[in-house]
Amino acid sequence: MRTAAMTAGEGYAVIGPARAESADQAVERLYRQYRLQLVRLAYLQVGDRESAEDIAQDAFAGLHRHYQRLRSPEAALGYLRTATMNGARSALRRRRTSRRFPQPDESALSVESAEATSLLSAEHAEVLAAIRRLPERQREVLLLRYWSELGEAEIARTLGISIGAVKSNASRGRATLASMLGQDR
Repeated sequence: MRTAAMTAGEGYAVIGPARAESADQAVERLYRQYRLQLVRLAYLQVGDRESAEDIAQDAFAGLHRHYQRLRSPEAALGYLRTATMNGARSALRRRRTSRRFPQPDESALSVESAEATSLLSAEHAEVLAAIRRLPERQREVLLLRYWSELGEAEIARTLGISIGAVKSNASRGRATLASMLGQDR
């Protein structure tokens, strides 16, 4: 009896979660192709390079663990984007919690590293600061739309919201940004 792991090249259809590419190979290929994009996406959310790299790395580790359960290999990139956005949300939540309960020895101010500040040019600093002040959902929608260049349907799937919610959050976010930056829409 043939197993699901047999390839279609032998004349057998691939059944179930078996893939032509192993999880190791697929994740390695995706890592080389999308790592920087996901780190940047996380960086725009959380604002520091180290956390962004950890978030992206966790997304790839999760993909590796769950690769065989994906409905298709094409779903891997969507999984990575969703995991990155969820990881960024969790990091921001942890920060908010830790700010409410500061440790007594946290007297020094945190300074961003040279690498972190070089990720974005100085001319974008004002825009980035305004984006960080947006409500969470508006910020997420705008980053996925304009940074990751996703369509409304992809954003809706990534964030687990309706297309109408994507449209309204994008519209409100753009209006708020224009107001913060003193520009006409």
